[in-house]
Amino acid sequence: MNPSAPSLEAPRRYWQFENTRLRSLQAVGIFCGFAAGAWLGGAEAPVKLVNPDISPITVSFAMVCGVFLARWSVPALIRGTAHVHSDIRQAPHLVVWAILAGSMWAVANTLTISAIRNVGLSIAFPLWNSNSLLGIFWGIVLFKELHSAGWRRWLGVLGGAVSMFGGATLLAIASSHQAAPGRATVGILAALGAGILWGTMYIPYRKAYLTGMNPLSFITFFTLGELVTMLMLAVGYRGAASLRHELVSARPVLFWLMLGGFVWVIGDLFQQYATKYVGISRGIPLSNTNQLWGLLWGIFVFHELEGAGHLTYVQVAGGSLLMALGAVAISLSSATEREHLSWRTAADREGQRYGVKPEYVRAGMEGRELADEAPTSRGDRSLLDWILIIATTAIFVLLGSMARLPHLAIALSWAVMLTLAMSILLVGCGVALWRTTRFR
Repeated sequence: MNPSAPSLEAPRRYWQFENTRLRSLQAVGIFCGFAAGAWLGGAEAPVKLVNPDISPITVSFAMVCGVFLARWSVPALIRGTAHVHSDIRQAPHLVVWAILAGSMWAVANTLTISAIRNVGLSIAFPLWNSNSLLGIFWGIVLFKELHSAGWRRWLGVLGGAVSMFGGATLLAIASSHQAAPGRATVGILAALGAGILWGTMYIPYRKAYLTGMNPLSFITFFTLGELVTMLMLAVGYRGAASLRHELVSARPVLFWLMLGGFVWVIGDLFQQYATKYVGISRGIPLSNTNQLWGLLWGIFVFHELEGAGHLTYVQVAGGSLLMALGAVAISLSSATEREHLSWRTAADREGQRYGVKPEYVRAGMEGRELADEAPTSRGDRSLLDWILIIATTAIFVLLGSMARLPHLAIALSWAVMLTLAMSILLVGCGVALWRTTRFR
């Protein structure tokens, strides 16, 4: 053998590593989607513990306060906040997109409060999960997802979308039997409005992750848009004096509302990683398995369909299962190497548009640190990090000491079992993320 002859072994080993890395990232992205479904599904349950006399605006504002605390303390706990400055230095334009996404989330979350009160958890969840249909559309049109994917994967994604639409239709029909007269339409429109806003919100998500930003950095600025928008809505709708009075009178339930916001952040963080590593068109439908968790919380913990007719149970269960099957079909249509090359084309375009270094973009897509940014991954904590962690803990302890459970027929045994299942997914997915990407 001529030693000077070009060898194909090195590039073959390179692509073998690349394909192995791609499969690992997609596997952890799918796992994150399932974990996101569990935690997003459990986040709205505390709303059921709140007196219906409290305004949905006030409820949403309290939840956003919990979201704000979580979005700064959780990244401080996981990696420290030093990496945030590094990401902003590399891609400062994404701060604007993050704030815009947070503003859209705040309005959508307010709509979900109205939806839950009018048609219940088990009905509202699948309706606002129509956001996945918009996510598929934006992923294909704007970010080259499914390009060069092959007809089988197109069929899986689009067929899954049709299945999810059919399930949503069944649940909308079922809601007319469960909601009070005149309230079903309001609840359905509120849930669908939230779905439209959340579906469009995923555009900034994907722009951020194609450009290389860490989800832990993105969510810290995301919450600025949430809090400012929610404060403007609350003060504008209720007035400052009325809002303050209602928050004071709601002290016994503030813990549950802010806890709901905190739980939502955990689910959203997993959803962010799913979006990063498997794309909008797959990650969002997969995280929308929260509809099944919402169904479990609504039926088994809060007895939502108690006394309903057999037909209603069939419609709700059938609609939820149909939507879940659609989501599974979409998630199983994993990206091939050819499709991933299309993603890279979209990533290069985003990087060139905003002047982001190519090595930063590629490192973000591959879930690894840049060589000159490696110190941010050591997990060192600054004084600011410890202040955020301790202050958040103290606030929740204080609110917890004032919390009271309302006089509702709640199945505590089911609540404990569902919480345990969520915790198992949290630990399992967290370990998988750390081993594969170091939360990059």
